[in-house]
Amino acid sequence: MLQPQADIIREEFMIPSDTDGIELFVRNKRHSSLATFTPERTLLFVAGSTYPASTSFDLPLDGVSWMDHLARRGFDVYLVDIRGYGRSTKPAEMAAPPLDHAPIVRTPVAVADVGAAVAFIRTRRGLDRINLMGWSWGTTIMARYTSDHPDHVAKLILIAPQWLRTTPSAADASGALGAYRIVDRAAAKARWLNGVPEDRRTAILPDAWFETWAEATFAQSELGPDRLRAPNGTVQDSRDYWASGKPIYDPAQIKVPVLIVHGDLDRDCPIDMAQAVFERLSSTPTRSWVEIRDATHSLFLETRRWQAFDAVDGFLATARSEAGRSHGGVVAS
Repeated sequence: MLQPQADIIREEFMIPSDTDGIELFVRNKRHSSLATFTPERTLLFVAGSTYPASTSFDLPLDGVSWMDHLARRGFDVYLVDIRGYGRSTKPAEMAAPPLDHAPIVRTPVAVADVGAAVAFIRTRRGLDRINLMGWSWGTTIMARYTSDHPDHVAKLILIAPQWLRTTPSAADASGALGAYRIVDRAAAKARWLNGVPEDRRTAILPDAWFETWAEATFAQSELGPDRLRAPNGTVQDSRDYWASGKPIYDPAQIKVPVLIVHGDLDRDCPIDMAQAVFERLSSTPTRSWVEIRDATHSLFLETRRWQAFDAVDGFLATARSEAGRSHGGVVAS
């Protein structure tokens, strides 16, 4: 992996969670010239149900990660790995055979971990609010936190949001669920490109980009370079809630500006999920939607990623006072 650029300051922390013995990995990046910190230019990332934020949002492709991009634009940008993922503490259940314990790290636990990270950032910078961005399961985590703590959130960005489903989650192999599941490196690429026509796959996800991501992500695993453990709490939540007609949060309770970004080839969280969330955002002062063509569930790690970057840049630059406006659009080729 490329080293951070000289103009970007990078700091890493292990912060306490609400559970004894569990610490959370937090990374911060900002430009060396940044001297003033504001809610509008502070942002926290969280990832989805299988992979950590630390190898998703700070992965240099063509030399630049999303964190680098935002830092260069004057943002104080953070990510947090939820417990059990990446460089955060692995719960003790992950050291035992999976079927010895029930699924771990369910959504309320993840929301509490995000709460710990938000509190750390707010205290560190003396801020009342920050911006939040979640991907996939991370959209549920961030949306639920925002519903519960509206005074702590400036704006909310949802990348490929979850909602009620009529088909099983792509992370659910059916059968009995243990504390965690084993994810195979080769299977990861097949899932990533599920539904993408063969003749478009390399144009969307260059082989070298996938290998860069896989090397970074699986290198953190104690199982070797080709397998990793992922907590099953989110899979149990999918069965108990999303696949049972019971939402984990109510979009109508979100009262801050919201941006949804979605890829038209996303098979993990299809377009009807994004539509359902967007339609229910009845209390937000502004809501925007950008649909990116030739992009999958992992759109910000693909060749169309700059369209996601541009959409988020524009959303974060929009004045909070633009109340009552609703936007939708398609970012085409």
